[in-house]
Amino acid sequence: MINQLIEKIKKTDAPIVVGLDPMLSYVPEHLQKKVFAEFGETPEGAAEAIWQFNKAIVDAVYDLIPAVKPQIAMYEQFGVEGMRAFQKTVDYCQKKGLVVIGDVKRGDIGSTSAAYAAGHLGTVAIGSKRYPAFHEDFATVNPYLGTDGIQPFLDVCREEKKGIFILVKTSNPSSGEFQDRLIDGKPLYERVGEKVAEWAASCMGDAYSYVGAVVGATYPKQGKELRKIMPKCMILVPGYGAQGGQGKDLVHFFNEDGLGAIINSSRGIIAAYRQERYQEKGMGAENFADASRAAVLDMKQDIAQARQMAQKD
Repeated sequence: MINQLIEKIKKTDAPIVVGLDPMLSYVPEHLQKKVFAEFGETPEGAAEAIWQFNKAIVDAVYDLIPAVKPQIAMYEQFGVEGMRAFQKTVDYCQKKGLVVIGDVKRGDIGSTSAAYAAGHLGTVAIGSKRYPAFHEDFATVNPYLGTDGIQPFLDVCREEKKGIFILVKTSNPSSGEFQDRLIDGKPLYERVGEKVAEWAASCMGDAYSYVGAVVGATYPKQGKELRKIMPKCMILVPGYGAQGGQGKDLVHFFNEDGLGAIINSSRGIIAAYRQERYQEKGMGAENFADASRAAVLDMKQDIAQARQMAQKD
């Protein structure tokens, strides 16, 4: 799957992943009213509103991007109905030819970790047969429990040719409380990056590993360091747009081959219709999907310009 992701990035010339992280408040009022009239103000209604919102955005942007990243918590909060919406979203995105990164941030040990890996990336045995469950193409994983928590995912990645993105330096403001602590003279995120590079070497695709890393756009200096530590890892970079990351912050996340990173934007794309610059162009709530498409194109241009400037420097 890492080979497919690389090919799709090359084909679209857009190292972009759209985060399908829809809070119900992001769904425009007219769409909520339409859905609630049929399903009521219920968890089923909320899940249906989110699904219709996702579908409209995917239909508007799928030809521009290689991948999407649904954040499972935004669906789990609505219980079983929300998880059905998550599954429908995964299925539909794959049908449209998109790589799906399940942002599930799992991290446990032993049989529990193996069950997470099977449920999100592999198959589960039922009698004499095996079935896929959520079947995302990639999943995000928390490495805090060490190799015991990662090994079951590595095993499934090898079997299914799928991938994981391991949290290394996250984009949130308080990440440094633990991740920046010095361990034998090096910050913890560097120690984690070294371990990720070791895991990656044991699970290679053609040019990049099935094992990638998550490094926030809000920490460009650390991103530059980690790019050197993990040369064969695809880096998933959250924090662009709404969290403050800009194109100029991203150039060091890429390798000299122009690959090696994929940049995530969630609110900046799925809630673009709330931004004044798109509203002024007639892309408000009624045309929310058009605003999402315009936001993807603007993001693509921003990243391309920043990389061109970096090459000149």
